[in-house]
Amino acid sequence: MLIAHPAAGYLATKGALALGLGRGRGLSDRTLLAVGVAASVLPDADLLYFYTIDRQQHLHYGYWTHIPAFWAVVLGLAAGVCWVRHIRNGAPVIALVALNLFLHFVLDTVAGGMRWLYPFSSRGFALVRVPAEHGHWFLNFIWHWTFILELLLWAAALYVLARSWRRRKRAAVPLGSSEAATQERGTAE
Repeated sequence: MLIAHPAAGYLATKGALALGLGRGRGLSDRTLLAVGVAASVLPDADLLYFYTIDRQQHLHYGYWTHIPAFWAVVLGLAAGVCWVRHIRNGAPVIALVALNLFLHFVLDTVAGGMRWLYPFSSRGFALVRVPAEHGHWFLNFIWHWTFILELLLWAAALYVLARSWRRRKRAAVPLGSSEAATQERGTAE
């Protein structure tokens, strides 16, 4: 996946918030949404190392940021710290981070070669293989049918975002104003 992670993270986080994750914990939905989307792209922070220091010598799915077992340990330790220290907001934040990290890995499994069984096996798992038919690796991905999935995720995320903005705009109109009356007539028709 090249561009789908933030869109998928947005959709997953909006869904989790709609189900009540974090409600009553003192964290705003906006804060939790930012945490979720940031976590959805966090594993790709290794691309900085990949392009600068490693100079593309190793597949970036092999770096620790793309190892599910690493994140399972980190999230387990974070949950333990939150439990011992009685950090009230820890559970929803950890849940959103876990949801979005593992969603990232599932999306990367489509064509990426995720090492789900590491450290027991270094085998990469991918549902499909993107053939090298075009000159640059980037072109191989954008001309492959899996790129349509990425575009669909973005279309869905933009649709949900637009609906959210419309709802917020309607809720912000004060009652009794001429705009509110116009809206009422528009919804009644």
